Amino acid sequence: MLKVKDIMTTKLITVSPETEILQAAKILLEKRINGIPVVDEAGRLVGILCQSDLIAQQKRLPIPSFFTFMDGLFSISSAKQMEKQVQKIAAITVAQAMTPDPVSVEPDMGIEAVAGLMVDSGLHTIPVLHEGKLVGIVGKEDILKTLIGNPL
Repeated sequence: MLKVKDIMTTKLITVSPETEILQAAKILLEKRINGIPVVDEAGRLVGILCQSDLIAQQKRLPIPSFFTFMDGLFSISSAKQMEKQVQKIAAITVAQAMTPDPVSVEPDMGIEAVAGLMVDSGLHTIPVLHEGKLVGIVGKEDILKTLIGNPL
């Protein structure tokens, strides 16, 4: 059975939380990758920035719905959700747009389990950690290559 370590990408491209959004977007497009790990100065994984995080910047801010109950006005959407959306839309640095504490996998995990995790969680790119250290990244494309037997 194939494991993550057999198909993961080990030549990592990373950014720091302080990287400007525009620079990170250029890296994603130029390298034709969906997600990029975000690491701190010590090299620890602190987040992941995906194309979907950047697309969120183009999203319109939803106007919250309200309802009244006993002469009181109540918001249906939470203030915390609204604040997160505003931060993503107005992001200048990677730290403001990234997904913090991303889902990660171990190198010895089977690719069937990773494929299931991707499908169930709606993830396209997952960092690979070994003993807490970033050692690779696995994406849907890596899994598809193994399915068709064509290591591009």
